[in-house]
Amino acid sequence: METMVSPLTARVATQYSLSLQVEAVALAGSHTNSASDAHSDIDLYVYLSADLPVSDRRAVASKFTRRAEVDNNFWEPSDAWIDEHTSIRVDVMFRRTDWIEAQLTRVLDEHQASVGYSTCFWHNLLSSQILFDRRGWLRALQATAQRPYPEELRQAVVAKNFPILRHTLSAYTRELEHSVRRGDRVSTNHRVAALLASYFDVVFAINSVPHPGEKRLVQLAEARCDRLPDKMSEQVDNLISAVSMSGDEVCKCAHLLIDGLEVLLRAEGLLDSRGEVV
Repeated sequence: METMVSPLTARVATQYSLSLQVEAVALAGSHTNSASDAHSDIDLYVYLSADLPVSDRRAVASKFTRRAEVDNNFWEPSDAWIDEHTSIRVDVMFRRTDWIEAQLTRVLDEHQASVGYSTCFWHNLLSSQILFDRRGWLRALQATAQRPYPEELRQAVVAKNFPILRHTLSAYTRELEHSVRRGDRVSTNHRVAALLASYFDVVFAINSVPHPGEKRLVQLAEARCDRLPDKMSEQVDNLISAVSMSGDEVCKCAHLLIDGLEVLLRAEGLLDSRGEVV
């Protein structure tokens, strides 16, 4: 089901479509993820057959604001601005067509998992709403990505992310215990965030659901996954709340959360009797 495209979104997409390097423009993020609200940014993905000069990108942004951040490279190459007429933030990410094709091949054909967020690019592509498609390339790529979640990928995500929760020498729970003993709350917060990233990667993989990204993970897991660890939402809240507490409460909460995930993995036949990934 396609989202109603705002006039601002359509105007921005049209401006990028005038450059011949632009192969396609798509809307994604919360607007196509059933998670948008009145404060949601517009997230546009511009797919390029060749690099778009920064001067051209600045020219597009200048049509909507007098002050834009152009050529951000903290994560993906991107531009951002606040639209002067609507006060809506516009985020534009630039991707080469061959790069996103390689990301899909890595996940869907080679079944390579990551530490957290293994299938986010796949989900991003599937949930993108095409606004411009010069030669039909993006529509064809979406069609290629419309396939069942590979069982080999499901197993690979579990194998990559479950052991580091607490079954390896460098497991998050071990590092969490060290940070608590040191009274290092910054490190504790970091370990909890990493633990949750791998935890949710496993949860979505168990359910053969592409990972939807960083936002509203509990809500989206409850909406899209048929099989969840018992009391998942409550235990996630407890773990996050425990980060600011003294003592080892955060470690106890982490182990309880992982206990529930382990029970689910056993029920799915993804762990053997010794707790090893099958």
